[in-house]
Amino acid sequence: MSRRTTPHQTSVNRRHFMQGSAATFLTAASYQRVLGANERIGVGFIGYGLIGKRHVIDFQEQPDVNMAAIAEAHHGRLAEAADFIGGNVKPYEDFRKLLDDSNVHAVVVSTPDHWHAPMTMLACAAGKDVYVEKPLTLFVHEGRWMVDIANHYERVVQVGTQQRSGPHYRQANELIRSGAIGDVVSVSMGAFRNIMPGYGSPADGSPPAEFDYDMWLGPAPLRPYNANRGIYHFRWFWDYSGGQMTNLGQHSLDIVHWILEANQPLAVSSAGGRFCLQDNGETPDTQDAIMEYPGWTATWSHREGSRGRSETGGLDFHGTRGSLKISRGGFQITADRRVHPSNTVPQFTGAHPVGGPQAVAEPAGERTWTKPMTNDNGDSREQFKLHVRNFLDCMRTRQQPVSELESGHRVATVCHLSNLSLRLGRKLRWDFENETIIDDPEAAALLSRPYRAPWDAELRGIGVPTTS
Repeated sequence: MSRRTTPHQTSVNRRHFMQGSAATFLTAASYQRVLGANERIGVGFIGYGLIGKRHVIDFQEQPDVNMAAIAEAHHGRLAEAADFIGGNVKPYEDFRKLLDDSNVHAVVVSTPDHWHAPMTMLACAAGKDVYVEKPLTLFVHEGRWMVDIANHYERVVQVGTQQRSGPHYRQANELIRSGAIGDVVSVSMGAFRNIMPGYGSPADGSPPAEFDYDMWLGPAPLRPYNANRGIYHFRWFWDYSGGQMTNLGQHSLDIVHWILEANQPLAVSSAGGRFCLQDNGETPDTQDAIMEYPGWTATWSHREGSRGRSETGGLDFHGTRGSLKISRGGFQITADRRVHPSNTVPQFTGAHPVGGPQAVAEPAGERTWTKPMTNDNGDSREQFKLHVRNFLDCMRTRQQPVSELESGHRVATVCHLSNLSLRLGRKLRWDFENETIIDDPEAAALLSRPYRAPWDAELRGIGVPTTS
């Protein structure tokens, strides 16, 4: 699909993923009437892992939420989640039954990355609003499909980039847009740690009895079970994720796009590899990417085998008046000194010889281009709660949430282009209007991936133009 296309007006065959009439599609107007009659919003959760449990807690604390259902492919986790949530929550081993539950108005998708887009689209077609974790997609074209499907079914979709809901992020947004650090000319992002020697290389084998590995794989290619391909460590395999570029990079780049009102880059280049970790992972443990935008550049770097002195999650906006460094804990504006350009020229032996640059007299005292500022009030827990609240409020008003789907797609696209550049070993130029890579058919062919049966047919049934 191009940017301007929408799903064809085909009759929707839900027999593949719906088993009853309870999930009848609701228009925006009828949805508001349902919520007006029943103030509590029924929420169903798909996935109960590291972030999934966090979302259960955050939604559980909201006074207008009914914890309706939980679905999980690991039966031990499913039992734990049902016990933790309590009440009348319904546990499902197959998420499709959760989508058929009429008590579920909204779905929270906290699965491995390769499931984010398919589950979101199936949930939208089932008449549910969706809160979906980042990274939004596994490959570029999924994002446009998600936008089209959500629009077609008039769904509210919130992307789990919670930093947008942080008060200090909003203050930083206002400061940068008002010119507090001047014109932004570059942005640097990164994540650095040392996890040597890595997560090991366990042998392939049989999945645990309580783990439905085939359901967990879903649309991903069929591979022998390996402990590192399953819970948590799936992030380091291309079948399911894009490594730290999509895992952490989408968080940082999302704030960049939001504050600078960016659409898409002109070009992306990236280099790196799995240089030091001694395990069976595939994604790079060392990566550097350069993203070229009109009038400014952004860089992403991560290291898994050398923390150095850099702060994990660091994000720096560099402007003509100073810089703003921000993380979930707060931000700091560092003001640049205001000096005459001639006085910045190095002088090793006093004044330059005749004809060279000469120092210029300046007013007494140190002058700066802007005012330094520090905000230490960031609270990551609060950001999660406010993000949930924004989603629930938008369900009632039918307004776009703070992390809406279109922006999440654009950010994920840049992350995927960075990984494609690294894997192909060359710079990629991007055509934003047509959402394709310019003059590189080999690279453009990698913007889509096939879904494994029967999930390809399930998605085609709701108007998704998948490839087998």
